[in-house]
This record gives sequence, C-alpha cells and structure tokens, in this order.
Amino acid sequence: MDRGYGRQHHPTAAERRFAVLALATIGWLAGESLARAGDRPRPVDFAHEIAPIIRDHCAGCHTNGKYKGSFSLDTREAMLRSESVVLGKSAQSELIERVLSNEPDFRMPQKGPGLTASEIERLRAWIDGGASWEPGFSFKVSRYVAPLKLRHPVLPAARDGRDHPIDRLVDSYLDAHKIPRPRPIDDAGFARRLFLDVIGLLPPPGELEAFVKDESTGKRARLIRRVLDDQRAYADHWLTFWNDLLRNDYKGTGYIDGGRKQISAWLYQSLIDNKPYDRFVRELISPKPESEGFIKGIKWRGRVNASQVREIQFSQNVSQVFFGINMKCASCHDSFIDRWKLDDAYGLAAVIAESPLEIARCDKLTGRIAAPKFLWPELGSIDPAWPQERRLEKLAGMVTHPDNGWFARTIVNRVWHRLMGRGIVHPVDVMANEPWSPDLLDYLARDLVDHDYDLKRLIGQIAESSAYQSSPAIASEADQPDGPAFRGPQVKRMTAEQFVDALWLLTKTAPAKADAAGRPPCEATAPEHRFIRASLMSSNELMRSLGRPNREQVVTTRGDVLTTLEALDLSNGQLFNDTLARGAANLIRSRPGATADEWIDSLYLQALGRRPASGERATARELLGKPATAEGLADLLWVVTVLPEFQLIR
Repeated sequence: MDRGYGRQHHPTAAERRFAVLALATIGWLAGESLARAGDRPRPVDFAHEIAPIIRDHCAGCHTNGKYKGSFSLDTREAMLRSESVVLGKSAQSELIERVLSNEPDFRMPQKGPGLTASEIERLRAWIDGGASWEPGFSFKVSRYVAPLKLRHPVLPAARDGRDHPIDRLVDSYLDAHKIPRPRPIDDAGFARRLFLDVIGLLPPPGELEAFVKDESTGKRARLIRRVLDDQRAYADHWLTFWNDLLRNDYKGTGYIDGGRKQISAWLYQSLIDNKPYDRFVRELISPKPESEGFIKGIKWRGRVNASQVREIQFSQNVSQVFFGINMKCASCHDSFIDRWKLDDAYGLAAVIAESPLEIARCDKLTGRIAAPKFLWPELGSIDPAWPQERRLEKLAGMVTHPDNGWFARTIVNRVWHRLMGRGIVHPVDVMANEPWSPDLLDYLARDLVDHDYDLKRLIGQIAESSAYQSSPAIASEADQPDGPAFRGPQVKRMTAEQFVDALWLLTKTAPAKADAAGRPPCEATAPEHRFIRASLMSSNELMRSLGRPNREQVVTTRGDVLTTLEALDLSNGQLFNDTLARGAANLIRSRPGATADEWIDSLYLQALGRRPASGERATARELLGKPATAEGLADLLWVVTVLPEFQLIR
C-alpha cells in the first residue's frame, strides 16, 4: 500500500487482510463526512434565531411537561427521538411539513398565526445544518437552583466493604436507579488508563508487566502515587488542559503585533509546583506581568462588535472558565438561555475597564455606564472609584472565596469529566444544571477547599475509588440527559497531544527541543535528552486534524467524533506517514539483528499493553517480511496506531 511517503509497495494478500478493515472504515467515514459537507448551508445561531421561534410558537404545546402528540422540544435529544426532524434533510422532516401545512389538524402551531416565511426558512437552514443546540440548554423549567455555598453532605453507609467516600456516594446513586455496579477493570487496563489520564503517556512495557505480575496489596494506590509524583510528566500533560482553558498558545493571532501575551512560563511552573488552585486563580485575575495574558485577552485588529472588546472577553472568560457560566449571550442582551442579564456581563467587564465602559445592547450603545460588580453581590462589592489594580485584587478574592461554591464545584466537575468522560454536571459549561449527584459534587468540592485546593490530591482521590477503577460503561438509551447519568467511566479518545506523544515514543521521532516560543524557563535545567512532549510544541497539521484548537476562544471540551480531516490524515496524511517511515527506518537501524517476533512483541506491548494473539502475530510477520524491512515495520506501525484499541482510553 502506498500511503504517500514516496515509495511504491505492492501489498501482499496478508497486508490487505490485515489493513482492509481499517482502511474501509476510515474511507467510509471520510466519504460520508465529505458527502455531508457538500452544499452545506450557512450556520444558524440557535440562541438568537431558533430558540425564540420555539419559545413563541411551540413551547406551549411541546415543552415543560406538555407534549402534545408525544412530541417534546425540551432538548435536542428529545426532539430527535420523536423522529420529526431528519438531520440535514429539512425536506424530509415532519416538523417542516407541519409548519407549511394548511390542514387544521396537522399544521403547527394549531392556534394563532403560523410561522412567517422568514421563520420557516430559518428552521429549514437549521435542520439542514445539523440542528445545532446550545449545550446543556432545555426549555423544560428546572426547579434546581445551584446554591452559592458548599454543603457538608452526609456520606451514606458503606456497602460490601466499599468504604471510599466516592464509592459510598456513587453506590447510593446506582442503587437508587437500580443500576448494577460496573465490573472492576483488570490491572493492565487500569494502568493504561491511569498513565494516559494523569501524565498523558502510555505505560512503559517493563513497568506495566511488573505491575501486572505484582500480587501485593495496595499496588494500585502505590502506582497512583508514583505517577502523580512525576512532576514534569504531570505538568507536560495538564499543560494541554490549561492552555485550552486559558487561551494560551505559542503562536497565532495577536502574538506578532502585541495584541496577545503568553503565560507559558508562569503556567508551566505553576503545574510543576502543584500550586494551590485558589492561589493559581488569584494570580491570573490579579496578575503579575508573567500571568496577565489571560485576563488581557486578544486585541483584535480592525473594527469589532461590542461583545469582542477586551473588557467583555474578560467577563466571558472568567465566567466560563471558573464558574461554568456561558456569558456570551448576556454580553449582547439579557440571555435567552439562562438567568444572566446584560448588566451582569457588563458589571464584571467594568472591573477591568481602564475608562468608563458604556453598555451596548445588540451592538448599539445605550448611554448607560457599567458599574463594576460581581455575579454574586453577597460575596462583596467593588468601589468604582478604586484603581483597576485594586478592583482586580478584590475580584480575585471574591472569585476564590471559600463561600463561593461555584468556584470549587466547577474545577471539580472539570477534573471528574477529564478522568471519567462525563461531568457530574453535564455539560461542564452549564453549571446551573442539576448534578446527577449533588452530594458527590459538594463532597469533592468541600474536600478540595479543606485540603488547600490541592488538585493533585483531587485527581488521586478520584483515581483511588472503585468507581474510577471500573470497566468502561456500555452506551445505552439510559445515557440520554433525561436518564441515569452515571453507569461507570466513559470511553474517551486520546487527545491530539496524547496521540502524537505515543506516536513519537513508538517511532523515536520526538523533537530535539521544545519550541522556543513556548519553552518555559525550567526547561533550561532539564536533562539534555529529555523526551519533548507535543504540549510544548506549536500545533501542526496532524495535531490540528486530531482536534487541537487554535485557542483564540476558551476550549473546555474537544470533539469526540471522527472528522473528515482526521480520517484522511490517518489514512494517507503526509506528516503522519512521513513520521512512520522515518521512525521505522531509525528503528531498523538501531536493532539490526532483531527478529520479526521481537519487533511484533515490542510494538504490541508498547502500543497496546499486551502481546499479540496468534492470528495477529501471523499476519504481522507477513507484513514485516523476512528479514524485517523498514517498509514492513512502517506498515505495521500504521495498522497498530489506527486501531481503536490504541486510540481509545478505556
């Protein structure tokens, strides 16, 4: 197979048998995605263009407990279950048939004037574009009100000797919903999950085999501590998480003309030091020069709308990152999707404003000047006469105040989501939603506060629970938002950085040094031959196709669906295949006498944490050739790295 790295190779029947399934799957997905991409209509803004139509014309009969004809528009999932909307095909959607109909018993809405031609056209475009929905939004009125202060939940009694606090709370939830406990994961699966979740790397084969053979008690707790104590690997991995959240990168919009500033060195050292989270955030909001890049945002060139100025970026980013609140809608007008108002967005923006900030509604100035205020006035007030530095210092104190439960809950929820695949509150940026276990969320948040906001301790506490050490949950209808939300850990995809790190380890092709723009000062004291991680490198086309964002906006979750670009890059991408070819050639030169079986065992143990089955071994031997060739090894590397078993964290 010619995968695009400048050679002609005629595949054997064994190669075709081994690779055809992966090729067919990737090709089919790419073809389907390309077909859907053709003639795609313009994106439709759900909050501004669709939600008002549903609210004004449909909500009375199809939301909030009243579901005429068994048709619910509470959530996107409920709408799709009715089969009245065919994604991408408005002409085949019953919803459009009904709003166009003149038959009294069939038309929607049945009372009052019908939809205007413009409204119908917007619905058509929305459905044709995939019927996007504001994450976490529901037309169903929730009775849940997230309290400001943290509670002190009483732990349920332990069941069957499972006395870890997380397990006591999770078991109570599972029992209440009549959900069987997930089976424990085996040692090899646990170690692979732990390494990838905590430090982002595959476990070394020798350490993995020793761990599996170890029969002593407490070995999992010891491994958790060992992995968490690897300061540099921990910092390298979690740098990706925080770069996404804090819009930090090594090059891109704003860096050349001074309209944006890195916080890379400060951030990296904070992770190395495991800086307490409350102090970490105070240093971001009331910053020194090395940490001020986050609150200063991006100064966009040319004319921008009122919601893109730096002060409003500050309001939006602080709200989203630290409280899980979407303030973007309220930055233009009183929000259609939650309780936040225009004055809330501008009150927070005024804290950082260096001159009077006039409130704009839908990009039109109102003549009113915003007064600095916090989202929860009960935590304190900010004097508009204070200089900016003092206002930011006061705000930092209110954000991180122990009575501000939203602050601790939000980071706990983000960490739980990273380790378990789904948040206790879902989605993670809608913290006003009801948690599937309010007691679990408040227990972990309270525990975080009581232990000096130690995020490593939080990660270790979750990892030590039987809930984390369980086999992955099997997807079912019950996983919908209106069903039980926890059955066990979810299967996760590797991030772009995890995939590239694994690829570089397998092929021995890691860069010699980190990008100068993103290299923190502590790198100067690192060993010369240290393995350089993808998180310390500027993005490239492979990382971008695998989902690494450009970080001009806050990114709290990355896509978990295979994209057209990713499918094409993994099937025949130049950079990916050049890396495989170069790595295979280097490996062959480094071990000239290695047998095919030695190559196969080494690759399978390092990539998948296991030895190959007999059928896999036989086919891999044919792929490698006798003696093993660089071309054959590159093909074997490709086949293994496109396997779901390699790319998924189970």
